Amino acid sequence: MFALALRSLRQRPGRATATLLSAFLGAAIVMTFDSLHDTAAQPGVDSVSAGSLSTAASVVGGYGTLLVFFAVASTLTVNVRQRGAEMELLRCSGATPAQIGRMVVGEAVAIAVVGAVLAIGPAMLGGRALLGVFQDSGQVARSVDYSFGPVALGSGIGITVPAAAGAALLAVRRMTLRRRPRSRARTFLAYTALLVGGAAVCSTFAFSAEDAALMAPPAYGAILLSVGCALLAPRLLEGLLDRLPLAGPSGYLAVRNLRRRAAEMSGVLMPLILFTCMASATLTMQAVESDAIKASGVPKSVDAKNLETLNLTVVGVIVVFCCVMLINSLYAATTYRSREFGQQRLAGATPGQVLGVVGTEGLILTVTGVFLGTLAGLSGVLAFSAVRTDSPWPGQGPGIWLAVVAVAAAVTLGTALFTARRILRTPAVAAVTLVA
Repeated sequence: MFALALRSLRQRPGRATATLLSAFLGAAIVMTFDSLHDTAAQPGVDSVSAGSLSTAASVVGGYGTLLVFFAVASTLTVNVRQRGAEMELLRCSGATPAQIGRMVVGEAVAIAVVGAVLAIGPAMLGGRALLGVFQDSGQVARSVDYSFGPVALGSGIGITVPAAAGAALLAVRRMTLRRRPRSRARTFLAYTALLVGGAAVCSTFAFSAEDAALMAPPAYGAILLSVGCALLAPRLLEGLLDRLPLAGPSGYLAVRNLRRRAAEMSGVLMPLILFTCMASATLTMQAVESDAIKASGVPKSVDAKNLETLNLTVVGVIVVFCCVMLINSLYAATTYRSREFGQQRLAGATPGQVLGVVGTEGLILTVTGVFLGTLAGLSGVLAFSAVRTDSPWPGQGPGIWLAVVAVAAAVTLGTALFTARRILRTPAVAAVTLVA
């Protein structure tokens, strides 16, 4: 089956592009930050520099692991669902569900290994640049030399490859066993994440305003809440669509298409929810912290500078990675609809009407993802601000939130409309007869 997986990839290399890009970026992020562990472990590195490097590597390493799994999982879920006819043909030819699973997992592992290997060079450059940022801010001594060693290499491959294999196995099991995506395990994990996230946010009130670890509980709590919402995305989207009063042909078709493909579109909602929550919560909490330090008249300590640099770096990583996740999932989901668009045009729809349906779908997804991500992020922001400043409403919150929403909307709507317009260049008859 592994040979069949390689043959399948050679026949349709384009199908692996989105997964390869997710694995590449995930491995690059993990290895970039984990190389700071290798740098901190060198002989002669002072304790302050080693502490700053290790803290950055540990914190972002946790974020990176979570993002890698969600990125590969969302991309593979879309790809596997689009291969339903191929898998059914294999089953009719005598292949067992286990054999099909090994084939898909073999494809995912091969892609992940290639992505991780290709990411080594960019990770080394990124790690060196990141060390320079810490040195320029005075958190790491200039005498510290960069090192890319076994910790970075082992973590990059050791996280990316198992994440790809696990995500592929889960996706193909749902297809071959014909189980609803709303499985008991998924529901259990979702409610567990919501429960633990809510408890973490509530634990913020057990800290004092001057506690150095005050930002950790609300930040991680908000992230877990967003993960829970992301896991429940199909159910939440279906509930919204059942109550959405959209009139006109575009609105009707958009709601109908999304209701029929709610499970597939959850792969788009996942990165959108995570991006909105992580970016808005982290940036707003950092703004509250900076304003509080400025109001106190006390200069920023090394730890405060370290935290600020770390937060801004994390947000930068999240923005890039989640945007790529979103673009990958949405591009794959929209490209697969070439036959559907062709049928609509043969039935009398104009290209403008098709784009109107796609735009309405993108708007619904954007509003849903932003709303859920905002709820998750807002819970952590309000708790942190209430303890840090005695006021739950942050002064800079609305401006930051609007900027995050603008990026989310631009990426979602821009990718959907650009991809659809590109597909519509194919003549309708050719699109209908095209084999996916």
